[in-house]
Amino acid sequence: MTASDPPENVYEALRTRIVQHDLEPGARISILEESSRLGVSQTPVREALHRLEGDRLVVRAAPRGYEVTRLIDHDALVALFEMRLLLEPWAAREAATERLSNPAPRLREELEVLAALHGSERAVQARRAQHDRRFHQHLMEAAGNPLLPTTFEQLHAHVHVFRLHQVDAEGLTTQEEHTAILEAVAACDPEAAEAAMRAHLMGSFSRLSSSFAADDAAASSVPRVTRARLR
Repeated sequence: MTASDPPENVYEALRTRIVQHDLEPGARISILEESSRLGVSQTPVREALHRLEGDRLVVRAAPRGYEVTRLIDHDALVALFEMRLLLEPWAAREAATERLSNPAPRLREELEVLAALHGSERAVQARRAQHDRRFHQHLMEAAGNPLLPTTFEQLHAHVHVFRLHQVDAEGLTTQEEHTAILEAVAACDPEAAEAAMRAHLMGSFSRLSSSFAADDAAASSVPRVTRARLR
């Protein structure tokens, strides 16, 4: 990376370090050290940290610095997935149309990259998380509501940070669930796309929940959106 690199590259570099825990949750971030490590001025680092604060991946720390957001607890995980269950099945349904904005080709590209990633090392998982994020982002953008992509980014960021602890370390189950979503979207089947996304989110929630201590009573809870649908 050079001093002429655009701010987007600095943002992605810092985001990747956070996602793969090179910068651990709770760690202080030195703007001076990061600018030196990346070979850029302090300005793009500040801009990147400001964006990451918007993503809720970093928080301001006294006196004039930042630190990596701490890992969410199970109650926060439940709240996060309740929101995702409200937004993403609807977005998948809206994206599964015969409009030119149908995201099936872009979803297929992301799945092909994911299928080629093997191993459970942190760097591999970070790349897997990046493509997972893009898969969902394409659906949010195709839904046609300009507020969705930004809302999704803020919600989904914490899942990426936590992903290093999930049971589906190789991502095979996630790939299967994403494939079901892709097939429904490509077939322009709104009902199937909505159902596939809901099944994927519940599967992801279950896998993440199992990473908490077995004696954590909250780990057995289910998002209220789902409980309501089961009545």
